[in-house]
Amino acid sequence: MNWTAIWSIYRFEMTRFFRTLFQSFLSPVLSTSLYFVVFGAAIGSRIDQVDGIAYGAFIVPGLIMLSVMTQSISNASFGIYFPKFIGTIYELLSAPINFLEIVLGYVGAAATKALFIGVVILATSTLFVDISIAHPLAMVVFLVLTCLSFALMGFIIGIWAKNFEQLQLVPLLIVTPLVFLGGSFYSISMLPPIWQKITMFNPVVYLISGFRWSFFGTSDVPVGTSLMAIGLFTALCLGVIWWIFKTGWRIRS
Repeated sequence: MNWTAIWSIYRFEMTRFFRTLFQSFLSPVLSTSLYFVVFGAAIGSRIDQVDGIAYGAFIVPGLIMLSVMTQSISNASFGIYFPKFIGTIYELLSAPINFLEIVLGYVGAAATKALFIGVVILATSTLFVDISIAHPLAMVVFLVLTCLSFALMGFIIGIWAKNFEQLQLVPLLIVTPLVFLGGSFYSISMLPPIWQKITMFNPVVYLISGFRWSFFGTSDVPVGTSLMAIGLFTALCLGVIWWIFKTGWRIRS
């Protein structure tokens, strides 16, 4: 394993992040505050509790997941697309490093950025509601796995995209709606029976449910199922990336 190559890619990506550190942190703080004003104050005044949890606190895991997923995809997709766009990706492909080392550098940096954003949102949330984490270790595990898996997905999108518009296509039209419909701001048990069954086909439900369990000890689906779902998703993304580098799809052409 060429750790020097991995560190070089990782450091380059993180340097770009720290150059815009103020904007990177200001945006999630403002968006989180707005969510609490709209959902916490407006809707929370009409919904006192959900599953015995104050509504303002109930939506915190969903807010974190929403930002973490979108940020992971955005950072990873742009990180690998830009070298494609300016042509420097051929320097990586000709260097004595394998695909795993390239992926570790870009995906590791994207996941780290998203993790920072998640921590900032969690800290901001404490200004509005009282948060207690029932299972801190499980919370960290779910957060890290989500950052890594969606960064892998973003890496795939960055290779697939042919222009900057396509980089935003999947996060805006697929991921964000799935998060909103995946129980971010409500419990699945609040839906009619037929919609509860339909919602179970949404993969994001399992991630949000497991993450919420780490906070409050309650979930819509078993925690083991949530871990299995994120593990399968991560393995699927790794398999797709391996195939991309093996065939050179949209990399060498």
